[in-house]
Amino acid sequence: MTAYDQLAPVYDWLVPDALLEPDGAVTAFGEAVGEIPAGARVLDCACGTGQLAVGLAARGFDVVASDASTGMVERTRALADAHGVDLRTVVCAWDDLREAVRGPFEAVFCVGNSLTHAEGAAGRRAALAAMAGVLTPGGLLNVTSRNWEQLRARRPGLDVADQLIYRAGRAGLAVRAWSLPDAWDAPHHLEVAVAELDRQRVVDVVSEHLTFWPFTYEELADDLRVAGFAPVSSSYTPDADRYLVIARRTSSGGHPRSPVPDV
Repeated sequence: MTAYDQLAPVYDWLVPDALLEPDGAVTAFGEAVGEIPAGARVLDCACGTGQLAVGLAARGFDVVASDASTGMVERTRALADAHGVDLRTVVCAWDDLREAVRGPFEAVFCVGNSLTHAEGAAGRRAALAAMAGVLTPGGLLNVTSRNWEQLRARRPGLDVADQLIYRAGRAGLAVRAWSLPDAWDAPHHLEVAVAELDRQRVVDVVSEHLTFWPFTYEELADDLRVAGFAPVSSSYTPDADRYLVIARRTSSGGHPRSPVPDV
C-alpha cells in the first residue's frame, strides 16, 4: 500500500470547497492554464482524486493523470466517468514517468504539496528531472507547495479543524498531528485523520501516517534550475500559506546538473 491509499476514500474532507469540483480546480489555476495551447497534451503527475485532471479534460486538453496511489487513481477514473470526460489514468511514481505516461507533453502539473513527499533534495531533483523528461522543450511545469518556512516557524503540533465539513450530506472533521524535527533535511511526519459522522451520529475515523521532506522556496528554485527549468512566475511571498511556481523546460531539461548561480 502506498501513501494516500488509506486517505483516498475520505480525501474530499481535506479538499477546500473551491477546489472540490473540476471547474473550480481549473479556475484556481487560471494563470497556468492560460499559458497552455488549446488542445495540448497535459500531464497531472500527482492527480489525487482528479478534480484538476478532469477539469482540464473538460476544457478540451488531452490529459493523462498519474499518481503513485492506486486509490487516488481509481477515484480520478470514477470522477472522469461521472463527468463524461475522456482521459488516461496511470498508477506510477515520478521515477517511472518516462516509461509509463508516454510523453511528450506541453504542460505538467504537480500540485497539492505532492513534491514534499520526494525524499530530500536528491529525491526532489530526480522527480523534477523526470517531469522535465516528459515535457517538450519550452513546455511548462506548474508546481504548488505549502510555505514550509511559515509552517515550521509556527510548529502547529496537533491541528484540529475549527468546524465540521459537510460532504455528500455527511459531516467530517479533519485532524492533523505534525512531527517537525529541528533539521530541515530530516524526515518529517504527519498523521492525518478524518473523523466522519454518519446520520446515526456514529463516528468512523480514517487515518494515515505520511512522511515528508520540506523545503524552502529558495531550495525549490535551485532544484528547478538543476532539473533544467527556467522560472516564469511565482506567487510566493513570505506570508503566503501556499504558492504556485511556473517554470519552463530548457533544452537541457530532464538531466540533473550542477546548480546555476544567480546573476
